[in-house]
Order: sequence, then structure tokens, then C-alpha cells
Amino acid sequence: MTSTMKRTADQRESFYRLLPELLVQDERVVLVLAEIGAAYLEPHLTPDIRSRVVNVGIREQAMIGVAGGMSLAGMRPIVHTFPPFLIERPFEQVKLDLGHQDVGAILVSSGGSYGWPQGGETHFGQRDVALLDTLDGWTVHVPGHVDEVEWMLRGAAASDDRVYIRLDGVSNDHSYGRPGGSMTVLQQGNSGTVISVGPMTDRVLAAARGRDVTVLHASTIRPFDGTTLRETLTAPDIMIVEPYLAGTSVPQIDRA
Repeated sequence: MTSTMKRTADQRESFYRLLPELLVQDERVVLVLAEIGAAYLEPHLTPDIRSRVVNVGIREQAMIGVAGGMSLAGMRPIVHTFPPFLIERPFEQVKLDLGHQDVGAILVSSGGSYGWPQGGETHFGQRDVALLDTLDGWTVHVPGHVDEVEWMLRGAAASDDRVYIRLDGVSNDHSYGRPGGSMTVLQQGNSGTVISVGPMTDRVLAAARGRDVTVLHASTIRPFDGTTLRETLTAPDIMIVEPYLAGTSVPQIDRA
């Protein structure tokens, strides 16, 4: 089904506009919030779906626990807040209530690593993907453009997997990602490879212009697409540019 949401340059607003459609189309889908995002979503909610939007208040651990229980009951929870309140603060619940119970959920963060700098360290989100790397069974999407948000969210809602979608306030001018998890080859060269993740790609392409390097774009970073990397590799020198904690994906590259 084609989405009726209006075109927008903001990833979070696209998420908010798409959510009501998912709630209408699939009665399993439920949204769980911990206060953040509730006011933004309010204009998009209608009476027929409001009962499946649960705001637990500023209780992030409870937010994940509620999502885990809903998943055990056969529902498909979407959980949304800033990265540190979605991954770091309730990490024990992410590990146990989702991972240990082996149930699925869709965690959708907004703000990226430093999307609200005036909030300081409490609101910085650069550690999220590194933390999820310590847990099994997670798919991690890092959209680089607003158009990628829809296929990531719809694909996640149609599955029962554990999925993390990392929305950012910065986007590329063009969509380079594609469904399926494979990296996109944007430029081919012989002296090395640069892997660009999500919203970093416009800047990477500008820096690589005129240089004899291969540029790969990844919008799905876990599972890591080692196949495309191996197939396009012409030299052992690899650089990865990702919008979170430096070095997060280095072990994935080593294993590829």
C-alpha cells in the first residue's frame, strides 16, 4: 500500500505521520512512549487508534517492560524516545524483557548522537549501536534520508524481529539506501574503500570526489553486509564513517 503521508525533509515527522497508518492497518501494532513524543504525535491520532498508544510517563524501564509483555501477548510494539532513554537507561530491560524472553519489538529513536546538544550528556545518544552489539538478534537501520523511513518501519512492523531504527535530524539530499540490507555501491576505485552509514553519505561523497576509492553506503548496518564489502574490495585499506561512537563497526569489518 502506498503511504498517504506528505513529503517532508524531517525523519521524525515522517515517522509520526506514518504511525497512524500502521495502527489502522494492523491491529497488532501498539505504540509505547515514555512521555517524549506524545505532544508531537497528538495531532496525528484519531479516536479509533488512540487506545493503542500507551504513555507510561517518565519511566523508561517500564516502557520496555510493557513492550515486552505486549509482545508476549501477540502484539507488535513500537517503542519511541531519545536514544539514551531507549537503549542506555533501560538496557537491562532490553536485554531481559526482549532478548532473554526472545520476543520482538521495534525501537525507534530520534535525535541521533547529538540532536539536542543543549540537553548535554544526558541526551547524547552516541553509544546506542555499540550497546546493542552486545546483544543477539538485532537488526539496526540507520536511515540516511526521509524516504527510507517508510520501508524500514513497514518492513519491521510486518515481522516479529527485534529492530532498532535510528532516526536522525540530519539527512542526505538523496536516498541511497535500499530494502534488503545490502550496501549500495556509489563509487568504485582501487586504492581503498570508504563505508558511509546513514546520513553521513553526502559528506563522504563530497570528500571522496576525484579520489580513487570505493564508496559504499549502508542504511542497514546490522546484520553487517560483509558480502558486498568482499565483492567490491580492491585494497586492504577500509575506512568507515558512522554517526555514532567511533569504532563501533570495526569488529564487524574485521569479521567480514
